[in-house]
Amino acid sequence: MKILNFSLMPYRPLDIPASKQYRSVWVALPNSFFDPEKGAYEYESYIDLLAQSEDLGFDGICVNEHHQTAYGLMPAPNLIASALIQRTKKVKIAILGRALPLVSNPLTIAEEFSMLDCMSRGRIIAGFVRGIGAEYHSSLVNPTQSHERFHEAHDLIIRAWTETGPFSWSGEHYELKYVNPWPRPYQQPHPPIWVPSQGSLETIEWAADPRRKYPLLVTFSSRDTVIKNLLAYRKQAKDFGYDPAPGQLGWAAPVYVAETDEQAIAQARAGMEALFNDYLNLTAEMLLPPGYSSAASMRKIMEAKRAIGRTGFGQGTGRQSIEKLIDQGTAIVGSPRTVIEKIRGVHGETGLGNFVAMLQFGTLPNELARKNQELFAQEVMPALRAM
Repeated sequence: MKILNFSLMPYRPLDIPASKQYRSVWVALPNSFFDPEKGAYEYESYIDLLAQSEDLGFDGICVNEHHQTAYGLMPAPNLIASALIQRTKKVKIAILGRALPLVSNPLTIAEEFSMLDCMSRGRIIAGFVRGIGAEYHSSLVNPTQSHERFHEAHDLIIRAWTETGPFSWSGEHYELKYVNPWPRPYQQPHPPIWVPSQGSLETIEWAADPRRKYPLLVTFSSRDTVIKNLLAYRKQAKDFGYDPAPGQLGWAAPVYVAETDEQAIAQARAGMEALFNDYLNLTAEMLLPPGYSSAASMRKIMEAKRAIGRTGFGQGTGRQSIEKLIDQGTAIVGSPRTVIEKIRGVHGETGLGNFVAMLQFGTLPNELARKNQELFAQEVMPALRAM
């Protein structure tokens, strides 16, 4: 099993009580809540934490993209990836993910990833996503065109990486007279592509297609939903006529490990409950703007969201306690033995080969995040590698 360390880089100094007068910390929260001096400290702290991953033996470091939100301070994840390249030598750097439909020219993404791949000498993993519903409010991209723009952007990027230019591109959403990116990617034919998802039926079918066989990474979901979606990927692959490799199946979850279950719960409580109740408080229209998902996929997303707190479909349930999140398997918290057993259980049912641990979450302070990732690396990671 491959183990990666992931951070959302949330804005921890957020005045959470004051933010409650706004409907969400996404899109609608005034940026006067952001203090640049404190923000500079946050970036420095998060990059230091992630850079430590190489010395601790992680296989990869993960960053991602979100816009106009206190939930994550990475509107340009390529910049964070570039900083991490300079701080590390061997560890993989996964950009999970880059929201393809939000850009006006996907060639810029092909160029960005090629640069990073050359700078890192082939350590980049490319994560491609559509972007969650709130990003469509930020960008004013029509959500009904999300799937079309994603697929066309993907196809353009793959051609740009694998075919000698210049050539022209004339599509439904993008038109370019010259496609001839400099530089070319270091990895040939291109960096590996992963697909983070919360269970869209269309995404599972698309990622499992034999022409792609892209790893599916199930994120922010309950244990039962993770198993259901990974097994759905397995079934889809078999319907296509092949058995998926373990490396095509992945799970991302917030994790906190301490010497005992009681200590882990006490130390993780404030940060974990802030993540799911205060940073993930998406309203219904932000989460699922009209046309963003098919009816079948919307039902699956609604089921998943009920398990992760005060989203548009969970506001009537009150605040999510850490005990409930642990019981659902949405968060993994406990002693090394407990954490290993919980991950082993999902591995046993799905055969997953990639585990992405979010070891800093919500308002969790630096000292606890550092303690968490060090104990995880020392006590949990060796057991996971043996799976």
